[in-house]
Amino acid sequence: VRLVESGGGLVQPGGSLRLSCLGSGFPFSNYNMKWYRQAPQKERELVASINRRGATTDSADSVKGRFTISRDNAKKTVYLQMSSLKPEDTAVYYCNAVDYYYSQNNYWGQGTQVTVSS
Repeated sequence: VRLVESGGGLVQPGGSLRLSCLGSGFPFSNYNMKWYRQAPQKERELVASINRRGATTDSADSVKGRFTISRDNAKKTVYLQMSSLKPEDTAVYYCNAVDYYYSQNNYWGQGTQVTVSS
């Protein structure tokens, strides 16, 4: 089982980034997908989630209207489109997969760094 995030980097305030998370080794379309982030000296927080069919999404109040989660089950990939980025969005962003049928099947990616700074 692997989850590989990509797309992080350094961006100026007000800019945009799109994160991707490619899954392999498990039935991707059976899994609800989530993006978390963790800033230095802070707890990991849930940023956005999407159900296995892509029909239902949710996001944290701090990113509503700026971040959009989506998925392509054919490509086994979940995305996080981030716009109007702020310095407080700086964090390591992690992809998480949770089996819809067996929630004990819970996998994490290695994370990708997003830094918002001028």
